[in-house]
Amino acid sequence: MHPDLQKILLTEDQIRSRVTQVAQEVDKALAGKRPLAVGILKGSIIFYADFIRCLTMPLELDFMAVSSYGSGSASSGNLKIRKDLDTDIRGRDVIVIEDIIDSGFTLACLKKLLTERGASSVTIVTLLDKHERRTHDIAPDYNCFEIPDEFVVGYGLDYDERYRSLPYIGILKRSVYEK
Repeated sequence: MHPDLQKILLTEDQIRSRVTQVAQEVDKALAGKRPLAVGILKGSIIFYADFIRCLTMPLELDFMAVSSYGSGSASSGNLKIRKDLDTDIRGRDVIVIEDIIDSGFTLACLKKLLTERGASSVTIVTLLDKHERRTHDIAPDYNCFEIPDEFVVGYGLDYDERYRSLPYIGILKRSVYEK
């Protein structure tokens, strides 16, 4: 375990098993379609790669970089699009693959934007859900894990661009981010 962590919340095996299970559910729900899988950079990249490898349906890939966070641990309340889609989504079924939903601000804004751009459907798949922090009326269509209101890192999630490459998800010690 990394020394900056309080504890490991989800192991590699737990993550792998649940990601496979959720991908199978999405495969069944979207059978016969050719969706566009949109990964939200940077946090979802590891989850995105593992998730799409578990899908059997044909799909196209694209990415967006959106954020409501700066270098801190709290939302700024402003959505910033840093990298937009390269694909026209009019008439397309879109699967948004995101690392974590807490307040719901980012995903609520993103779903509205994609719908306004003409997506036929927008399916939200998240790795983690901090439901107790929700301030916006949105829920993922598919979620791998509900977690407590703790600052987590690993498996793509970061604090100030650190810890993304950890193969598990751990709770970061408060002393690290409350300096």
